[in-house]
Amino acid sequence: MLDMSQTTNQKNKVNTKAMKYAENWLPIRAIQNGEIVLDNGSRVTGVKIKPRNIFILDYDSQNNAIYNLRNLYNTLDYEFWLIVADRPVDINVYLSQLKLLYNSVQTQAIRKLVREDIDKANLFMSKEVNVTDTEYFILFKERRPEMIQKKLQNLISGLAGAGLQSQQVSNDDLRTLLDGFMNGGDTTTFGTVIGL
Repeated sequence: MLDMSQTTNQKNKVNTKAMKYAENWLPIRAIQNGEIVLDNGSRVTGVKIKPRNIFILDYDSQNNAIYNLRNLYNTLDYEFWLIVADRPVDINVYLSQLKLLYNSVQTQAIRKLVREDIDKANLFMSKEVNVTDTEYFILFKERRPEMIQKKLQNLISGLAGAGLQSQQVSNDDLRTLLDGFMNGGDTTTFGTVIGL
């Protein structure tokens, strides 16, 4: 008589060896030119939006920005993803720039403001909190290169109409997004999920 538990255990061992790395089952061929190239020939790309707090603007400007964003979203006749991601920031560079600015500024009032920023940065570093920068993306999937360019230009101009600056995502942006999704939002220190 055949022992089914032994057969099942043998199958599990084989499957574990075949699925050792996430890259083995992801349908990604490459990340190049600001696009994730999938095995089926489709490409995932989009825009990265520079953050802007529209709620510090006057009431009419706020309404205008919201109205233009609504119009943009209503014109998108394809599937897209809105993604908000936090990226860790090394504030050592920022702190160094503040120190240089502090040494070069002669006005006491400005020196006081820069000193306060230096103190805040030192406070963040002493508490060992993770300082992050929030990034905003609109991504879409498309096969045809001419449609990719058309969609990118429509997104960039539509966002500009709402007072938001944007640009096509970079390879680094896409790798960081994949790394965040694959690792539950934790940043890895050993490299990217997908290496080219």
